[in-house]
Amino acid sequence: MERLIAWYRVGSSYGALVALVVANLIPLAGVLFLGWSVWQILIIYWLENGIVGFYNVLKMAAVPGLGKLGIIPFFILHYGMFWVVHGVFVWFALPMIWEQMGGATGGPSLVACLWALPVLVLSHGASFVYNWWLGGERYTSSPAREMGAPYGRVVILHVTIVLGAFLVAFLGSPIWALVLLVGLKTVADLAAHLAERRRAGFRARAEGVELYRTPGRTVWS
Repeated sequence: MERLIAWYRVGSSYGALVALVVANLIPLAGVLFLGWSVWQILIIYWLENGIVGFYNVLKMAAVPGLGKLGIIPFFILHYGMFWVVHGVFVWFALPMIWEQMGGATGGPSLVACLWALPVLVLSHGASFVYNWWLGGERYTSSPAREMGAPYGRVVILHVTIVLGAFLVAFLGSPIWALVLLVGLKTVADLAAHLAERRRAGFRARAEGVELYRTPGRTVWS
């Protein structure tokens, strides 16, 4: 238990964690009360990838040094292509595959997707403000390091989600399976978020940087 508490204390600010959990509750609420389909959920998660890329550009811009002037445009082009291809897969390829193999998906609602967008922006924005800007994590990294940072998290997370979505579709999209899929993503998201904060903490300790995780409290990692 002490180890778990220690991990949490050095892991992230309370505000960022709360915002992350609230953002992940949106698909859960959609499944339980609005009848969202597995396709709807995957589209929202794809939109979230775009938001991750946007904030990664801000993170690189906030890192000291001039190297970012060349790295940021390259990242925008490379990550943008990655995100668009992923979107084509989610919007068009997956439904066709599910249909050919007899899976049930249900149609997406663009209105619901747009309704979820500002909450996701605020969630990732909270992490950027609390951990990266006010917390001082920007002093522990470099543009080159941040250029590749989102790929590992996004790829691992969404390979897991897509595999789970195939299972949900072929089960006929029962509500318990959709809830399980959303819960799996939430746990994976929390683990990735805390691991990212932990790595920043190790770098801070090596470089003698203090990280401020919550207002009024300094946490050494």
